[in-house]
Amino acid sequence: MKSKKRVIISACLLGEYCRYDGKTKLANRVVEAYKDYEIIPFCPELPLFGTPRERISVIEINGKIRIFTDETELDVTKLLEDEINFFIQSTKKIDEIVLKSKSPSCGLGTTPILNQGKDLISYGDGIAAKLFKKEYKNIKIKDENFN
Repeated sequence: MKSKKRVIISACLLGEYCRYDGKTKLANRVVEAYKDYEIIPFCPELPLFGTPRERISVIEINGKIRIFTDETELDVTKLLEDEINFFIQSTKKIDEIVLKSKSPSCGLGTTPILNQGKDLISYGDGIAAKLFKKEYKNIKIKDENFN
């Protein structure tokens, strides 16, 4: 018996209530496109911060990308990196990855990158997207807006 292909999908796209505001971003199109795959839900923020939670933002400081909570201004970069790396180490043999656009964790070239004054300076990858690209070099990574 042939095993199913495996796909990592941002949990909010699957209808899980894991976003910072306690809501979901269910994308029926994604669910339907991957109905024959083994789906591995992914949200690095939920296990660390719960839901609902304080928003996080990607901030560039002296050329380095950091992740900060919006109100309390805590640097949570290392916490997120550790959570994502743990997930990567425990999740092998992946065929595809579908991430949530514009997310500070999962955005793929669509995440707002802010300066310390919280002004938009560019768009880039979220922290998980960046780590996934490094680890899963030969895997197709896209967001929910795929064609």
